[in-house]
Amino acid sequence: MKKTSLVAIPIVLFSLLVIFLFKGLFSDPRELDSQVKDKTLPAFSLPDLMQPDVTYTPEDLKGQVTILNVWGVWCVTCAVEMPYLTQLKNEQDVHIVGLYFDQDLDPDFGTKTLSRVQQEVTEMLSRYGNPYAYNIFDVYRDTSLDLGVTGAPEHFVIDANGVIRMHHIGDINERVWNTKVGPLYNKLVAQAAKTQGADAHIEVNAVMSDDKSAQGGLQ
Repeated sequence: MKKTSLVAIPIVLFSLLVIFLFKGLFSDPRELDSQVKDKTLPAFSLPDLMQPDVTYTPEDLKGQVTILNVWGVWCVTCAVEMPYLTQLKNEQDVHIVGLYFDQDLDPDFGTKTLSRVQQEVTEMLSRYGNPYAYNIFDVYRDTSLDLGVTGAPEHFVIDANGVIRMHHIGDINERVWNTKVGPLYNKLVAQAAKTQGADAHIEVNAVMSDDKSAQGGLQ
């Protein structure tokens, strides 16, 4: 009996190892579980990269479905995906906001000036296209860390209520857009339009009701 148990234990362990490796072989590294999915954006108050006097908070991303794109000029893949993101903006009116951080910028020691960062960004956007409504400057990378960012590019699909609905690791190309990111984005846009239309209908009815009440009072 003991011999049977001793033989069975290695077999069970080997079987578990095979299952684990098999799952890893066919899993998509861009489909990792995200700690922020279905949660509201973490709190932040960050400047506009090109207009530092302008400050953004999560409230500024509400009211419209947004793709928050984490990127930097140091990121080769970001340059590769930028023309397609620009195409999405120009042809499908996709709302993309950049969350920018610079690997070579140390705010405490000033290894690179803000004007230098702005110049590099301007040059890259001029070369590959500008898909962004604006760029939020994640100076200390705190917001990127709060979002669970591990590199760039990464993308967060955020609904009109400011809730993160998808965290996509890697670039967005035509295949990724058509099979993964695009369907969710378009679904959220349709839902937002429906909700906003219903809200507008309620407001119109309320105004008409108030007008009728006022007219009744005048008779």
